[in-house]
Amino acid sequence: MSSLAPEPHVVEDCRGVLQLMSDGTVRRSAEPAALFPVDVPDDDDCGVEWKDVTWDLEHDLNARLYRPRHLGAANDARIPVVAYFHGGGFCIGSARWPNFHAWCLRLCSELPAVVLSFDYRLAPEHRLPAAQEDGARAMTWLRSSSAEPWLADAADFARVFVAGDSAGGNIAHHVAAGLGKSGLAPAVRIRGSLLLAPAFAGEARTRAELECPRDAFLTTEKWDRYARLSLPEGATRDDPVISPAGPRAPGLEAVEMAPVLVVAGGRDMLRDRNAQYARRMKEEWGKEVEYVEIAGVDHGFFQTDPWSERADELVRIVRRFVVEHMDSE
Repeated sequence: MSSLAPEPHVVEDCRGVLQLMSDGTVRRSAEPAALFPVDVPDDDDCGVEWKDVTWDLEHDLNARLYRPRHLGAANDARIPVVAYFHGGGFCIGSARWPNFHAWCLRLCSELPAVVLSFDYRLAPEHRLPAAQEDGARAMTWLRSSSAEPWLADAADFARVFVAGDSAGGNIAHHVAAGLGKSGLAPAVRIRGSLLLAPAFAGEARTRAELECPRDAFLTTEKWDRYARLSLPEGATRDDPVISPAGPRAPGLEAVEMAPVLVVAGGRDMLRDRNAQYARRMKEEWGKEVEYVEIAGVDHGFFQTDPWSERADELVRIVRRFVVEHMDSE
């Protein structure tokens, strides 16, 4: 009989980008570009300049900062700030991925806004609530960096919007709820949250989860896999870290929050969760919430094709919300 240990095999696979092996090790792809073959325009074409910084040296976490090229110290009309958190089921993704980069270019150019796109610790190496904790710390870094000339020349830190897609939308909720309107005052004022198909879950299946098409970009099976890999050991999908409006979620009646925009796709298996979240926030907890459902689109439609007509529609929705609320009290 051979005394050699069996070769480790794949236990969980997330789009080929992340693999959890039978011996507990994690393998990550160094080149995820094939997952999102997105055309990224030249900086001159979109009128945006950007740079990468390390915002957390201890965990080697980076951020990509964007500002419109035509704004500078000579322009007195500074523009809003969007603190953005990327999606990826809490397990994969980076601000440097081409799809997230292309989307942030659009937000910067077309809102317009100064955009700070933050990386955060990923599961399963760092299970929740690590990502939400990093989101809160990223906002503290934002406040401490508000006087940095590259940002301060264009950014109005009294008009900050916390934003994210999918897992990043979940992070944006926790950041906004944790900080409230004035959690970063006086240097920073949060004017609203932009939750784009936020990743919420629950033990009881919704109709959208049960009827999710097998060819969907995010299927119920895939979302369950992300939840298994990201939830704290022993936790269920009703845990408030992933179900902030679920049966075990603490009430937010006493938290003063800025207005919230929730956008869901009409073909997204998360749409019922998004609608439930918006209803509870508004009807039970008294928050100002706008819920928009875009018919016929899948989860992450603006990431898989950031230059599509439906992505154009989303940009218009986000821009209107930002304009309406950037000076609200």
